[in-house]
Amino acid sequence: MRVSSKVSSFTESVIREMTRLALEHDAINLAQGFPDFPCPPELKEAAKAAIDADVNQYAITWGAKRFRDAIAAKVDRTYPGWVVDPETELTVTCGATEGVVSSCLALLDPGDEVVVFEPWYENYWPDTVISGAVPKFVTLHEPDWHIDEAELAAAFGPRTRAIIVNTPNNPTGKVFRRDELALIAELCQRWDAYVITDEIYEHIQFLGPGGHVPPATVDGLQDRTITVNALSKTYAVTGWRVGWVIAPRAQSNAIRKVHDFLTVGAAAPLQEAGAAAMGLPAAYYENLASSYLERREVMCDALEKLGFGFGRPDGAYYVMCDTSRLDPNGDDVALAERLVREIGVAAVPGSSFYTNKELGRRKIRFAFPKRLETLQLAAERLARLAV
Repeated sequence: MRVSSKVSSFTESVIREMTRLALEHDAINLAQGFPDFPCPPELKEAAKAAIDADVNQYAITWGAKRFRDAIAAKVDRTYPGWVVDPETELTVTCGATEGVVSSCLALLDPGDEVVVFEPWYENYWPDTVISGAVPKFVTLHEPDWHIDEAELAAAFGPRTRAIIVNTPNNPTGKVFRRDELALIAELCQRWDAYVITDEIYEHIQFLGPGGHVPPATVDGLQDRTITVNALSKTYAVTGWRVGWVIAPRAQSNAIRKVHDFLTVGAAAPLQEAGAAAMGLPAAYYENLASSYLERREVMCDALEKLGFGFGRPDGAYYVMCDTSRLDPNGDDVALAERLVREIGVAAVPGSSFYTNKELGRRKIRFAFPKRLETLQLAAERLARLAV
């Protein structure tokens, strides 16, 4: 008995496989991007109160009204001028992961082409394949992970239906600039394409106020941007799987249909906690950015001393390193396995973020959403590489 040909075109998650290896070898997990510190107490109290109040049945398929209203209000506070109608333009999903794939299924037809930047977060390729679409990869170039305008323009054509943007970016830490988004806007208008933008790290950026520019606020993209976000990273609840998609009315209607038959709805009591999260003050996000900046410096200082090459990320909580000095053979998979088995630190081999695996053979990604003492212990273990 055969299985779908779609499934044979991509592998299981390498990131999640590294987590399994980390557990097996009692290694510090700097592979998968989840915090090892607690979420804000306001969220836990709200979730417990909702369960105690018997908010345990289905919420409205596209999201509890209180949560949708709170998301729209937060968007308005954070990005003045960006107005979201919570009744017609917002869908609550089971995490950003479902948000992206539901958007792809709702908006793409078999044979449509989707532009994907590489290195990419590993879900984007399978999302396009599952939708029957054809990914067209465009490389971000080191050391600053910039876009080559000619390469990007060449990837667009009459069959292009969408481009997937992740800003701040996993795995590179790149934050897309307004001029880069303006270039994307021009190409999307020329070829009548959508922008599907994953902004789950919107508040984890180190460029200061205004550093993160949502594509939906860029001229020419307001009516063609599908914005995906979630509670996971900003509020340290990656296991809750509560996200949302903001899109124009017609596109939201399509996404809601797919979401309904894919998952029905996100966990009702956790949506009540999400409403509490949306009400946190501006100081919470300022402290979030400053605390991650401190973690970035601890992680990067340790990696720099060991001889890893990298540019300090402008956002998200990953460092994509060049391993040439430490791994002259250029075997990222072997290096990652050695780190987890012998050194006791799990990271992700760089080739898992590329279609052209050779581009990642001398790269490895570390995640730093951890307590400072966890990062310091990881640094002590990694120091064994220099012995």
